[in-house]
Amino acid sequence: MTEEMLDQLRHACWFLHGSFSGIALPYARYSERQYATWLMRIFDQHDRFDIALHMQAHPTVKQQELVEPERFKFKDDGVFPNSDLPLLLYRQAFSTEAEDGASVIEQSFAENNWTNSWRNGVYPFRHYHSTTHEVLGVYSGSATLRLGGENGKNVEVHAGDVIVIPAGVAHQNIGARDDFGVVGAYPDGREWDLLRGQPGERPEADQRIAALPIPDNDPIYGAEGPLRQIWKAARGR
Repeated sequence: MTEEMLDQLRHACWFLHGSFSGIALPYARYSERQYATWLMRIFDQHDRFDIALHMQAHPTVKQQELVEPERFKFKDDGVFPNSDLPLLLYRQAFSTEAEDGASVIEQSFAENNWTNSWRNGVYPFRHYHSTTHEVLGVYSGSATLRLGGENGKNVEVHAGDVIVIPAGVAHQNIGARDDFGVVGAYPDGREWDLLRGQPGERPEADQRIAALPIPDNDPIYGAEGPLRQIWKAARGR
């Protein structure tokens, strides 16, 4: 889009909003309908596809630059299977300024086919899932999560963070603020189970985990996001 076109677009937007930075607009000789028609013509004829892509890649509720996730790998400890796939932690992937942060995160997950969502906290006991991977998006507060079981790692998470937990990886909340809240969701809307490292869970749980596919989409960035590349590399694909 040329500078001239951008200037025309700014003028049209300023007219439709009525003012810009408190300055009256010098376009009163045109009707609002005329400006609306002009604005639509600009979008229809010039770079509509590029504009749509830009808006999709840079929504106001997200960081403008892709957040490279931190990676944590946890080995089978005999109680919890954990995973050959790394747990992914995206720091401040979402803005904390949104009025309804939980809905923003839910919508982003759903757009990338991570559904069957819920809002709550994280269980205070060690547990894992064998039927699905899980994503947690922190929409308020902060907490310390124990990841990987007894020999794992304590990780602090804060509002705006997103954690992708591979099936089999143990996790629990060992301390949180009263306002701590997360959105949970699952690739393709899979149903989740709840296992606690009890005798008799394995080897059936291991077999279910091994059969799970790598998700088609990163829960934040979609098919081109880092999740697939990182997880496929972890499995030598």
